[in-house]
Amino acid sequence: MVQAYILIQTEVGKATAVAQAISEINGVLQAEDVTGPYDVIVRAEADSVDDLGRLVVAQVQQVEGITRTLTCPVVHL
Repeated sequence: MVQAYILIQTEVGKATAVAQAISEINGVLQAEDVTGPYDVIVRAEADSVDDLGRLVVAQVQQVEGITRTLTCPVVHL
């Protein structure tokens, strides 16, 4: 299982709607509005890195109001 944080920038005033829409995607564990350089932070999981990539590109990035994403996979050292 691969987990990652997805940092999201949104259009002005869209953070709450984006977080709510993303929270309904299968594989998303948590989606929260935040302040700072990013507007929404998501914790997601998938079976593999490839599946995680598909989750981000095919589902998360398709949510209306998103302008940029940055995916940060969790590592266990």
